[in-house]
Amino acid sequence: MVSSLDGFIAKKDGSISWMHSKDNYEKGVELTKEYISEFLKSIDCYVMGSRTYEHAVELGWPYGEIPVFVLTERELESDKKSVQFISGDLSKIVNDKLKNQFRNIWMVGGTMLTKEFLRFGLADEINITIIPTLLGNGTLFFDYIGKEIPLHLKNVTAFKDGMVEMVYEINKE
Repeated sequence: MVSSLDGFIAKKDGSISWMHSKDNYEKGVELTKEYISEFLKSIDCYVMGSRTYEHAVELGWPYGEIPVFVLTERELESDKKSVQFISGDLSKIVNDKLKNQFRNIWMVGGTMLTKEFLRFGLADEINITIIPTLLGNGTLFFDYIGKEIPLHLKNVTAFKDGMVEMVYEINKE
């Protein structure tokens, strides 16, 4: 997920146009197409909510032919063979269906799906990239999860454009 420094993933109007950084941090890593490509090769499938799916279609489909499972109760359509619309119990979908087929399941989405993955203990780690922007209001990324979740910092990468990626392992006790 990408977030502003103050924890928002979208402006009040749903806009994500601010998600680009033009900062210049000389000590940072260059965010190249090769860097991104190498990262994306590790993902076996994506799980996302319907609003995230609609944003992705609108902005230009970045997921290629990797399987994408869109959680929705609505009747949606796709011209992409890699997209499957599913509904039902999230724990059963992830544990009974997806974990049997895929090693690295990547959850992409907003607060509703993130909350459910965390509440049900379905996430192993959180990968968040902070954009050097303070939005002041909008849609919070971690919106009242309802329980404390201890984390372990696994990795931090600072990029030349000022973005900082933090990877946290979720301690499952």
